[in-house]
Amino acid sequence: MTSQIANLLKLIGTPRDGALLRFSLGNEYLKGANFEAAIAHLRAAVEKDPGYSAAWKLLGRALAESGRTDEALVAYRKGIEVAGKKGDKQAAKEMTVFARRLEKGLASRGTSGGRS
Repeated sequence: MTSQIANLLKLIGTPRDGALLRFSLGNEYLKGANFEAAIAHLRAAVEKDPGYSAAWKLLGRALAESGRTDEALVAYRKGIEVAGKKGDKQAAKEMTVFARRLEKGLASRGTSGGRS
């Protein structure tokens, strides 16, 4: 565990335990390829703030990198919806590109989803 993660974990359960804290933890865990921890904290981030498009985007990435393609597509689609409502065109565009890549990957493998 990095010192950054240790410091952030100390804030869980305090008044500072919000979407940004959980996003930051998810990002740090993702950097270390700890996908399950990253996904758990990123899910917490979007539960605390469903309009946090950057958290949806990072959740999609964490799910995709862990091989959970169907769940990643769901996260990206929700993120695209959220970003569109907020007028966050760049985030929506990026998530659209990521989702299309995943869909193409699924199609090229001839699978209906699941772990890729």
